[in-house]
Amino acid sequence: MGRITYYSTNNASERATFETALMNGLASNYGLYMIAREDIPVQDPAAIRAMREQSYAQIAFQVLHPFLKGEMGSADLRAMLEDAYDDEVIPTQVVHVTGKTYIMWLTRGPTYSFKDYAARFFGRALNYFLTRSGSRRVVAVATSGDTGGAVADALHGLEQIDNVVFFPKGSVTERQRRQMTTLAGNVHAFEVNGDFDVCQALAKRLLGDKAFAADLFGDPARFTSANSISVGRLLPQAVYPFFAYSRIANHDEPVIASVPSGNFGDMMGTVIAKAMGLPIAKIICGVNENDEFPLFLQTQDYRVKPSRKSPSSAMIVSNPSNFARLVDLYGGHVYDKRDPEGNVIQEGMLDLRPDMEAMRKDFYSISVGNPDHYAAIREVYERFGIIIEPHGAVGWRALDTFLEHRHDRLAVIYETADPGKFPDDVEKAIGITPDVPERIAKQATLKERIYRVETPPLYREDGSMALSDPQYQEAKKVLREIFD
Repeated sequence: MGRITYYSTNNASERATFETALMNGLASNYGLYMIAREDIPVQDPAAIRAMREQSYAQIAFQVLHPFLKGEMGSADLRAMLEDAYDDEVIPTQVVHVTGKTYIMWLTRGPTYSFKDYAARFFGRALNYFLTRSGSRRVVAVATSGDTGGAVADALHGLEQIDNVVFFPKGSVTERQRRQMTTLAGNVHAFEVNGDFDVCQALAKRLLGDKAFAADLFGDPARFTSANSISVGRLLPQAVYPFFAYSRIANHDEPVIASVPSGNFGDMMGTVIAKAMGLPIAKIICGVNENDEFPLFLQTQDYRVKPSRKSPSSAMIVSNPSNFARLVDLYGGHVYDKRDPEGNVIQEGMLDLRPDMEAMRKDFYSISVGNPDHYAAIREVYERFGIIIEPHGAVGWRALDTFLEHRHDRLAVIYETADPGKFPDDVEKAIGITPDVPERIAKQATLKERIYRVETPPLYREDGSMALSDPQYQEAKKVLREIFD
């Protein structure tokens, strides 16, 4: 297979290399860069079996190299991945729970979140191409919890990159906030008056505002993205399903992957792994009370509602960005309707329905209510002596429900954050306060630097929030003060 090209989910005629897609962040017409199903490279079954003897970095090379052929030398990519996934820095552990069910702990990295995996590849790949071309980028990212800290840590100190992080006021924990606000240097953290969807709309509008970038930097392409809308974040999320399978595979039995889901980047990476030939029997998509996806699978009707708060804070997403990629892969199209200025006026417009029969075959999705988060944490602790946190609790409850409590099929749950990042929720569930991770304890004493967008968002008739134009103008004003 030759070099893979990427297209916009909102403009099929656009074609881009991985480097171009990485640099641009957002595709044309506010679309996301996507790979045609027939272009997804398929792994040989023998190569998948050989992963049982390989390290995480070696597996990452096997998975990612086909996507980067012709754009990055094999030796450069191998060295980059050995650095990004050094077992001393970011060890990955798969542990047995019960029956044939396992938990994959993606929580041992620098910010104790699975987001570290994608962020570390993204930062190194971006820096590689920027250094080669002698250019700079400002990475704009919205976060509902863990993304901001992981991206900020991965980009902190890189000479060719500045990082702007938008997080919703009052919707991230103090520990999550401090992972962004105590770094300073080239990391600029913004507290936004609104929810995650407002922050995401702010980041997307900034990415599409070529005129502002040209005016501020003399470079219309200066802004790029590190959200899960970036292919540089999406592709490395296809690695850990392969890693999990390599550690638990038994006589080639297909695995069930239970993925707690918010913005769907994690889930979409697993979808790509399945398309690459990894034997996945079913993808379990557990969501919190933001239940748009399970309702869509049931009714074929996609309706975006006001986001609802939840203990699984990183998953408080009512309109997942990567839903557009998922629908595209199954032959459909969904987009956000915008006014001439680029403001979203209606989210989740499904104008071409995907293959629902195929989606229902591949996915199982349920909504886990807020009280059930705590019940699941308590259940796993009392039955198995394992402490999980709210996001992992969604993964457990979704899988346990699907299996009807009979854990007799090979399955892995993604645990996406260290319980120490959610001490109040864990203590509420089991009466035990988990240990504070070492780096988080140090950040608790450091000085914070916070920029703010205090203008209120736009409130729709249904009570949901949308980015207001005055908010965007305030954000641009602060960015001018930072970068002028």
